[in-house]
Amino acid sequence: MNSSSCKKHLASFLSSRAELNHLILQPIWDIVRSQEQWIKSPFYPVIFAFTVCMMFCIPYLMLDFLARVIPELKKYQLQPRTNTTLAMVLHCLTLTVYSHLVFVFPVTVAYWWWRPVHLPLAAPELHRFVLDSIACLLLFDFQYFIWHVLHHKVPWLYKTFHKQHHKYTSTFALATQYSSAWEMLSLGFFAGVSPMMLGCHPMTEMGFFILNIYLSVEDHSGYDLPWSTHKIIPFGLCGGPGHHDLHHEKIFSNYAPYFTHWDKLFRTQAKQSSK
Repeated sequence: MNSSSCKKHLASFLSSRAELNHLILQPIWDIVRSQEQWIKSPFYPVIFAFTVCMMFCIPYLMLDFLARVIPELKKYQLQPRTNTTLAMVLHCLTLTVYSHLVFVFPVTVAYWWWRPVHLPLAAPELHRFVLDSIACLLLFDFQYFIWHVLHHKVPWLYKTFHKQHHKYTSTFALATQYSSAWEMLSLGFFAGVSPMMLGCHPMTEMGFFILNIYLSVEDHSGYDLPWSTHKIIPFGLCGGPGHHDLHHEKIFSNYAPYFTHWDKLFRTQAKQSSK
């Protein structure tokens, strides 16, 4: 193949990739940018985080109450002998709202003032969006693993900051953010700093936030459904809800939130026994 032919193939490849990006990401980004005034407001970050979390929690909460009248749903529960009560839901919801208003909101306003939002005209390239999102997840997973191990190995840290999150040994969706202010702010910091460190496009940053919240809710949902992430991603790379539910039962194992490589490397992985 001569150089002229190579250049034509390269030009064709780049053109098709640009066209694909234009068809998929750019229309979505244009819709996002149409809400620029709202996105640039100091209220956006906390409302965005809370709304996305509730959006993912509600379907699992519906499953919790449907499982009482549809026994077939119990086979998907990790701990089918336990039930999520209305009192548990209201208790966790109250703490979540309180934490967002009293702690998260002031911090996000300070962040908004320090780092004003800038929305470029063009969406990120599709391959960069995918790769950067994965990179953000891997970086967050590493940061959380170190933080988590320290808060279990140092008794003062566990008792003072992390023990609250372990109130529920049988997890359910709203237990995702049932944690101390320190823990919520720490993990919010890791989620915010990861795309910043990697220089991600704002659309990638938003996509990572949504994916991060979803995976966290899924981990705490108490359900191992046929479409759970760890069943879609091969080779046991992701732990899934069973991995994290076991951590709430046996607190000195399964520290990584999403992936399994750090727990395997440091021999802190515990596997769920078959039902």
